[in-house]
Amino acid sequence: MMRGLDGKGVLISGGTSGIGLATAKRFLEEGSRVFVAGVDEVEVKSACAELSPNGRAGGLRADVSLEEEVAAFVAAGESFLGRVDVLINNAGVADKAKFLDLDAATWDRTIAINLRGMFLVARAVAERMQADGRGGVILNMASTNALGGEEEFAHYNASKGGVLQLTRTMAVELGPLGIRVNCLCPGFVDTPLNRALANQEEFAEYARARIPLGRVGRPEDVAAAYAFLASEDASFIHGAALVVDGGQTAVM
Repeated sequence: MMRGLDGKGVLISGGTSGIGLATAKRFLEEGSRVFVAGVDEVEVKSACAELSPNGRAGGLRADVSLEEEVAAFVAAGESFLGRVDVLINNAGVADKAKFLDLDAATWDRTIAINLRGMFLVARAVAERMQADGRGGVILNMASTNALGGEEEFAHYNASKGGVLQLTRTMAVELGPLGIRVNCLCPGFVDTPLNRALANQEEFAEYARARIPLGRVGRPEDVAAAYAFLASEDASFIHGAALVVDGGQTAVM
């Protein structure tokens, strides 16, 4: 168990599957209350049914690239939680396209969700944290792709590089307000998003060739990192990018 998470209100965008859903479960285990959002109504209802038997979880369908839907999500989350103490800014998309084949619509959609959405949700929550003067924690989802280029992911790499720089700038400006800001940089994790991009054989080959620990990550690995950074155990970690990749970025 992490210190300081019991009773906290945790808002999670992209919280209905994969890393986000695992993170919601982890914060519930820590004694927090959670409110999640996802872009698919059926998935939101399914996640809420899975999370909410104890009454400490709720959710709403929201597209984080749309300012009015972000406002509705944050307001509903605040109403359910009482206060947003922790934001897990986790929503994102990924797909493959060679740079010379990458169309503007795909580029725009990726930036709109992965970077614009990250900004919109963080700003809406930070405004509320500033208003009551009690501070809080904002954790953004970046990626190891923020730290280096990967072929066929120019749009994704650019969006996650933007998240890294957004996180650093937020840390500089929001730290004096008592708002801690960090980001996570996971490597290759077994999620529905990645299963749409590769099959199990490709997962195994990638792990053998590029991950020194010899396996791909689990959503629970990233959820644990989120919980740590949100906790009092990380009270002096600010403006950082925590890599969770099994040694992937250590390989030359």
